[in-house]
Amino acid sequence: MTKQRLEAFSDGVIAILITIMVLELKVPHGGDWHALESIRLKFFIYLLSFVFVAIYWHNHHHLFHMVPRVNGRILWANSHLLFWLSLVPVATGWMGEHVEPLPTAVYGGVLVMCAVAWTIMQSAILSHQGPDSGLADALGGDVKGKLSLVGYLVAIPLAYVNPWIAIAIYVAVALVWFVPDRRIESRVA
Repeated sequence: MTKQRLEAFSDGVIAILITIMVLELKVPHGGDWHALESIRLKFFIYLLSFVFVAIYWHNHHHLFHMVPRVNGRILWANSHLLFWLSLVPVATGWMGEHVEPLPTAVYGGVLVMCAVAWTIMQSAILSHQGPDSGLADALGGDVKGKLSLVGYLVAIPLAYVNPWIAIAIYVAVALVWFVPDRRIESRVA
């Protein structure tokens, strides 16, 4: 199977997710700087989630540059990833309303499942391409991905100590991925 429909569907879903998230930001009541203060926290959580979704989109884009064909297993693995990404707006909205232990831990749980789903999708692609593929060589041990998953897992119980510690870890992981991952990009160019 060709990969174009998978990419188009994924792009569409991700665009819709970002749209849903931004629609949760309400117009401030008032025309002064104080009015913006009322949405400051929601905007920060939205920005964090936007960055996470954008990171997944960027990496998905780069990853599929090295995937010539897909099979049913890859299609289902991609759908699994999109399912977990589709929960990001809900977790974002809840944590944006309540920076408390449970919403912050649930947000981390959604991030964990997105990372697990990404790993499953990568594995499905690598299985389809074989261990000697250029993609397998580019990904290597995927240390960055594994460390991100560990960061999310550490942040979840820390949300019950202090939600802001967990959020700081989520931000740190996002910053690590904000630096472009050249493993695949260098091979595509």
